[in-house]
Amino acid sequence: MDNNRTILAVVLIVLLWSGYSLFFMPQTPVQPVEVANQVQEVQTKPETSVVQPATESATTDLIVNADREETFLTVSSDYYEIKLSTIGATIRSIVLKNYREENNPESAPFILLDADNFNQSTLQTSGSEGLYLPANINYKPLDERKHIFVDRENITISFAATANDLTIVKHYTFKPDSYSFDINVELINKSASVIDGKLNLSLINPWDKDKKSQMYTFVGPITFDGEELKEDKPDDLEKSPVIYKNFVWSGYTSKYFLNVINPAEPVEQVFISSGDGFIENKLTSQRFNLPASQNLSLDFTSYFGPKQSEYLESSGHRFEEVIDYGFFHPLSQPLMVVMKFFYGYIGNFGFSIILLTICIKLIFWPLTQKSYKSMKGMQKLQPEMKKMREKYGSDKQKLNQEMMSFYKENKVNPLGGCLPMLIQIPVFFALYRVLLGSIELRHAPFMMWITDLSAKDPYYVTPLVMGFTMFLQQKMTPTNMDPTQEKIMMMMPVVFTFMFLNFPSGLVIYWLTNNLLTILQQYLIRRQPD
Repeated sequence: MDNNRTILAVVLIVLLWSGYSLFFMPQTPVQPVEVANQVQEVQTKPETSVVQPATESATTDLIVNADREETFLTVSSDYYEIKLSTIGATIRSIVLKNYREENNPESAPFILLDADNFNQSTLQTSGSEGLYLPANINYKPLDERKHIFVDRENITISFAATANDLTIVKHYTFKPDSYSFDINVELINKSASVIDGKLNLSLINPWDKDKKSQMYTFVGPITFDGEELKEDKPDDLEKSPVIYKNFVWSGYTSKYFLNVINPAEPVEQVFISSGDGFIENKLTSQRFNLPASQNLSLDFTSYFGPKQSEYLESSGHRFEEVIDYGFFHPLSQPLMVVMKFFYGYIGNFGFSIILLTICIKLIFWPLTQKSYKSMKGMQKLQPEMKKMREKYGSDKQKLNQEMMSFYKENKVNPLGGCLPMLIQIPVFFALYRVLLGSIELRHAPFMMWITDLSAKDPYYVTPLVMGFTMFLQQKMTPTNMDPTQEKIMMMMPVVFTFMFLNFPSGLVIYWLTNNLLTILQQYLIRRQPD
């Protein structure tokens, strides 16, 4: 048992280093492989099959009604500014007013979407399997205003177009206090015969191959099937588009923002594919028959905004399910709730992290208190343990048996030295997920030079101070190790300091605060009478 603490320390270092390499270091990008076009069909169950992709062309020549040219209409509120085009009655750009591009007071508002042309504009509407409805037909706006401000109540903006004997009216209903808006597509059969087919609504998201997913951050199309999130890597979509038959919503996620569509009624499928510089989530309705002089109405709800739980939940449709911290979600979510609770009172996430750390330390205080007392007790037993090693040095089995009996009689734990650090590891990873992926922490300042808790300390001050406090904590910890073992244990502050140099500064503040509280606890234990 004499080497158990050494072994455990080495294992701990390897575990943390492996976790750092696996979870935090950028991965080498996989080169795309040329393969024949095929589609992977995905059901709600993990059952897949291969089908042929749709044969209809993605775009046609621009269809402009003879008496009209492309015009634009801008809708804005305190939350957003959205530019709509009459070509396809699509959205050409979205600007989020309450978020900045960079962590700079002079920075421009965050641009969620900025399409240079029709092909990259979003919410395109088209027909298939008998329904003639070109995606880029030119609609006529039914409101003559060029700029509309959504202030106190919902405002509906409508566009109308005619293709053969079919009239299409596309309604957008914008809300003053939400990043969500509704879409209604109305089809009116003006012919003397039945029109049948399927309607498609396409969510288009510009895609740059240089913007890869990194670490825990997934960037790309995402679909919620009612039970779990389905993430489809854009590189994989180049080889094989994907179809989901049963789903609640489908969209596109980046680190902090979400574009998503939820159909009011079940649709046939969502077809997710990769195009030239964009990703497309194409929702296809069930096949319908529209009799003469009848109309058909299809409803959708969309969300284009931050991945912030308050806005997502108020929009309904379970959009908040996009906030997923992975394996550590059961622990990460309450940590975020507690931090936001503290933030509601003090208005600073840095101090909220400090208060959260104090709460965590208080929860584990009895366990660490017992552990440190056990270590202190072992230190006093060193003379007796040395005699036992001399007596049974040649019989390892007998020595271990005697040592175990000795530990039990004196109520000490030989592995107690690493226990306080081991119990912090799950909290460490859970908090890392919160700090890395929560938009509340994006550009959140602390004090002085730390202006973004989700980014690293630009001057590496806090990681170096954290390393020093960890070294001091190690020196204060009661030990019964020989010089070789002590050197191994002293490697941990060096390894941690190196790892923390590029970690979010909020995480470094957590670990630094925890070290200071541990030093205080060890100081109080030392002052207690034996």
